[in-house]
Amino acid sequence: MKELSGPIGMNILVIGSGGREHALVWKIRQSPRVSQVYCAPGNGGIAGLAECVDIKADDISGLLKFAQERSIDLTVVGPEVPLVMGIVDIFEKAGLKAFGPSKAAACLEGSKAFAKEFMTRHCIPTAEYGSFDDILQGREFLKQCQYPLVVKADGLAAGKGVIICQDKAEAEEALRSIMFDHIFKDAGKRVVIEEFLVGEEASILAVADGNDFIILETSQDHKRIFDNDLGPNTGGMGAYSPAPVVTPVLMGRIAETVIRPVVDGMRRDGVPFKGILYAGVMVTAEGPKVLEFNTRFGDPETQAVLPRLKSDIVDMMLGSVEGRLATMKLEWDSRACVCVVMAAGGYPGDYASGKEIQGLSDVGDDAVVFHAGTKQEGGRIVSSGGRVLGVTALGQGIAQAIAQAYAAAGKIGFDGVQYRRDIGRKALNRT
Repeated sequence: MKELSGPIGMNILVIGSGGREHALVWKIRQSPRVSQVYCAPGNGGIAGLAECVDIKADDISGLLKFAQERSIDLTVVGPEVPLVMGIVDIFEKAGLKAFGPSKAAACLEGSKAFAKEFMTRHCIPTAEYGSFDDILQGREFLKQCQYPLVVKADGLAAGKGVIICQDKAEAEEALRSIMFDHIFKDAGKRVVIEEFLVGEEASILAVADGNDFIILETSQDHKRIFDNDLGPNTGGMGAYSPAPVVTPVLMGRIAETVIRPVVDGMRRDGVPFKGILYAGVMVTAEGPKVLEFNTRFGDPETQAVLPRLKSDIVDMMLGSVEGRLATMKLEWDSRACVCVVMAAGGYPGDYASGKEIQGLSDVGDDAVVFHAGTKQEGGRIVSSGGRVLGVTALGQGIAQAIAQAYAAAGKIGFDGVQYRRDIGRKALNRT
């Protein structure tokens, strides 16, 4: 067994309450460095692996006080909101280590207009666009556009702030809904209108330390609620890894035209990027183009990628925080992984909560169930969110991983449950 040269007996705090955070806690618990794991606020599944703390993810002062009182050695920030609020800066100022980007670096996710301007300035391939904080200017811009096109809320909208418009009438309605009706609240004070890119999407996650980066194994998300990519966008209905659309040659191109220019560009701009850089990439006929950036682990991509990580995730995170990724190399399981999201009826619109979940103990050892929107209530596990569970399985090849994930999902039920039946099909078609 390899002797540990770094810290051991660590106290880790994970911030967040979704499936991503359950997967992070699950993986962090496997580290021999770790003594105690806390999660704020956590959920019904996380409670079996970590001590859940009743502090909301955006209560920065409450989280800081807790971290100081419990001598937290590393804080891992799951969701985007506390990152955009500047939690990493605040923790570092207090002498605490936190895995994630600074407030300034998190603008890559916090503002789509900022990200587009950054990409233009640093020659990173992306769709042609315009950005507007005035609805009349936006309507004028629509007159010169080709259709279909995409209208995006500039700010954070939980992965749902994107409307694909087939013609000018739909685009004007999208502008009105976002900027006048405020369907995405303050996220829609500014909009980005951009060219509709044709191709196949892939999720590229890299861990960076301000100077260097390591690209994680590829994955592909399924944003639409229904099979065959139909219906409205959601936070993600499932994912698989690896994504065969990203060949080794293409990955090299993405590394040199997307990831490296971001890390170098942010450093040159005086904003070194640390933490997870997520590039949503469309593989077009002209090559890879960036759809969006996230500055944290994706959800549900995390649930499909982390089960394949053989290296110690805490080592990786410390390497990012301490600026020493250049000396590290990650090891990966060669098996494929599939995550099927089980959602509440009505999601991504209105949905009911408090539905008792049956069959969780029947899944067996062939799959892991990551809880996204659940809570413990009187000895039962009940639904408490739109995306409720992420049923995840490894397999020797994508076909076996798909079969095992769906076999496990078939053993679980709750009133109104819905899930896509085609997660991973694109990978099957390519293999």
